[in-house]
Order: sequence, then structure tokens, then C-alpha cells
Amino acid sequence: MKIAQVAPLYESVPPRAYGGTERVVSYLTEALVGMGHEVTLFASGDSATSARLVPVVPRGLRLDPHRPDPLVWHTIMMDMLLKAAPGFDIIHFHIDILQLALVGRCATPCLSTPHGRLDLPDLKPLFRRFASHPMVSISNSQRAPVPWANWRATVHHGLPAGMYSLHARPQDYFAFVGRISPEKRADRAIEIARACGAPLRIAAKVDPADRAYFESTIEPLLDDPLVTFVGEIGEEAKNDFIGNARALLMPIDWPEPFGLVMIEAMACGTPVIAYRHGSVPEIVDHGVTGFVVENQEQAIASARNVDRIDRLRCRAVFEQRFAARVMARQYLDVYRQLVQARGPALKSDAVA
Repeated sequence: MKIAQVAPLYESVPPRAYGGTERVVSYLTEALVGMGHEVTLFASGDSATSARLVPVVPRGLRLDPHRPDPLVWHTIMMDMLLKAAPGFDIIHFHIDILQLALVGRCATPCLSTPHGRLDLPDLKPLFRRFASHPMVSISNSQRAPVPWANWRATVHHGLPAGMYSLHARPQDYFAFVGRISPEKRADRAIEIARACGAPLRIAAKVDPADRAYFESTIEPLLDDPLVTFVGEIGEEAKNDFIGNARALLMPIDWPEPFGLVMIEAMACGTPVIAYRHGSVPEIVDHGVTGFVVENQEQAIASARNVDRIDRLRCRAVFEQRFAARVMARQYLDVYRQLVQARGPALKSDAVA
């Protein structure tokens, strides 16, 4: 198939550091190319891909010192894409909402994957307005606020199988990876580790919007000798940081749409202890790849007993459910359904 993948322009694909959406777009793109498909990636010019790259801007907007206007450049990308649309069998958007007002005029089948939370008030009238546009959710829980949207499937994220390796013999510490923010609840992770008398290593970024929360709530807790704050880490460091941990602690307090770090942990063989919010019950097999908990009492009990989880089984579940090729195959099923639904005449026009 001739497939266009449309990435956000904030970060490169894959991103240099933080950037979950751009990472997923990269993994999907590379898996599709590896399966023999002709893929074109619309993204920033500093992206690295085996697909054909259409560079909309020289580099990811977040790192550009000139602070370009994201709305301007995403609008330009949409115009570029619509002009190129007849050359594709399917166009897959990962840019949230800017495409919705335009895809109805596109003869090529289009699909959108929202990567964030959908329970924000303004999104309901938006998705009602464009209720016919095909969409794929990244978890069943993500679609709950707008169940009447044109959901064609749920496709869980996937990672390249060789990106992380099994760590069968962990060291004596727990890990927390992500962002320092009120909804991620690093304070709960610290409480869990303290109750177990075990070290906790925190690898997390602090966004400017969360700086005051970090300084008032989290920083005072870092004086404990059991707690080590290492800041944000890159992809190359995650394998050992997560893989050597006894468990990944994810005591979240928000409707997590997916949570890549959970499958990163499974890929390393590291069990996950996470609160039952958002996608967590879909991703973590309770008692198999970790524990899904309701409160701190359950979280602490699970952490004390986490060595009962078979780390080899965690890795096996990752390969069965969350490898990038699994994700790509599931998206291909949706692509084919949408192309076939357009009928032979429109399909031939779209790839002429």
C-alpha cells in the first residue's frame, strides 16, 4: 500500500527526548516499511526514517530558537498533504484536530489516531461535528468520553522488539519514569518505596508548567536516602534503568490514554504496579505482568510481593501483544477496510 503518515511538527520523528506521539509514529512507520509498504512521512526535517520523508520544517518546532508558530506550520503541512493526497491509498493523521475540517474534501481515505485524553469539554462538540471521520483509539478507555465517534478499531501502541531486552535478574530498587506532575503522583511512588524499605529511582522531566508543583510537593520528599532523582533520561538509558528495577511504579491519578512506559517495562521483563485508571486494566494483566491496584494499601502489598511475577512471562506477553509489528498489522487491517469501502473507482483515482 501507499501510506502517508502525518506526524506532529513539535518534535522530530523519533524525538530526541520526550515525545510519545512522535515515537509511536516512528515505530509504526518503520514497521510498515519493513513489511514492504511504500510509506511517506510528513514530519520535521530532522526526522530519521527509512520511509520517504517530506520535511515540512527544518527541525522540530519545540527546539527551534526562533519559536515558530505551530498553527502556521501545521496549516502549511495540511495544504501540502491535500495536494499530494491523490498519490496515496490511505492517509493516517496523528496531529489531533487540525485535519478534521479538511479531510471531508479529500478523495483519498483518511484516518485519525488521537493520542491524548478525550474527556476535555470542548472535544465533545468538535467530534460531534465531525462524527463521520474514521478514528482509531489507542485504548478502549480513551474513547469512553466520545463513544459515538466513528471508531473503527482500538490499536494499542507497540515497540520494536529489539529496542528493549529481558532483564531476568533485577537489582533492588523500584523505578518511576515519566513526568513530574500532579496526575502522575510521584509522591505515591515515594510512599510505596518507603513502606517497602526499598530504594526508588525517579527518572522524570519537570515541565515549566509543573515547576511550582515539583518544588512545593515533590522536592521536599527527595531528601530521603532511599530516593534518587536522576531527571529526564533518553531512550538509550531506559533499557537498563527500567530493566534492572524490581518493578515500575505507576500510581497515576488520571485517565491515562495509554502509557508507553508500561509496555517498555514489560519489554524488559519488569512488572508494573499501577492504579486502575484509564488504559491500565487493558495493558497490565493483573497477576501476570504486574498488579492493578485501587489504593496505596494494595500498591504497597503488591510491591512487597512483586517478585512473584515471572519476568520471562512479562517479556513474552510484550512480544505477543505490544510489538511494533503487531500494531502495524492491526492498522493495516483498518487501512484495507477504509480503502475497500471507497469502491474500485475511487480507489483507482486515489492512487493514480
